[in-house]
Amino acid sequence: MDLTKFQALSFDCYGTLIDWESGLAAVLSPWARSEGLSLSDEELLLAYSTHEAAVEAETFRLYPDVLAEAFRRTGAQLGRPVSAEWAARLGASVPDWPAFPDSTDALARLASRYQLIILSNVHRAGFAGSNKWLRGDFAAIITAEDVGGYKPAENHFRALDTTLDSLGIERSGLLHVAQSLFHDHVPARREGLPSVWINRRRDKPGWGATPQPSGDFSYDLEFGSMGEFADAAV
Repeated sequence: MDLTKFQALSFDCYGTLIDWESGLAAVLSPWARSEGLSLSDEELLLAYSTHEAAVEAETFRLYPDVLAEAFRRTGAQLGRPVSAEWAARLGASVPDWPAFPDSTDALARLASRYQLIILSNVHRAGFAGSNKWLRGDFAAIITAEDVGGYKPAENHFRALDTTLDSLGIERSGLLHVAQSLFHDHVPARREGLPSVWINRRRDKPGWGATPQPSGDFSYDLEFGSMGEFADAAV
């Protein structure tokens, strides 16, 4: 693939640019210890993974409420009720989730050649907090709050079509960049978008906090980090 033929890059944020698994584990792990559960971070993330996607597929609610409800359902699965305080703590944690060490520099380099677009399953305030870490120069930011739905549903991608029109970019000039096969590469294939897989879990077994893909997916290139991708694209 000739990466220089693209004019814009759309990014998933959480899992790709922001280390959402570390952010989740920073709350799930101390909760588990307080409940006397001897579970590793990976075991907790696996228990949590399907609940967030299930909540997102139901009636729309803002992402902090998604996090809180998914946490409560995780606790029920593990036989430990989650208090309102713990649920609220996870719901409010998004701005504290760390950026991957290579994200800020990679975004700055990519912005010198491409227009950058965020396509994220969070709320506006959550992403604003995350961008204090990323310091990204984004031409457009599309959140779940903006579109009233969560990937892998089509809402983000219909908004993306409108955004591309407003930026004067043909759909053929867009490349989607994401970690999650479930949230991003399944719909990218459905939408006919070329995509790059940032395989942040390359050295880890299993799916972590992300559900296993529930549909057909494909990607055109794979990199282990944003730094590797920026090296190839700029």
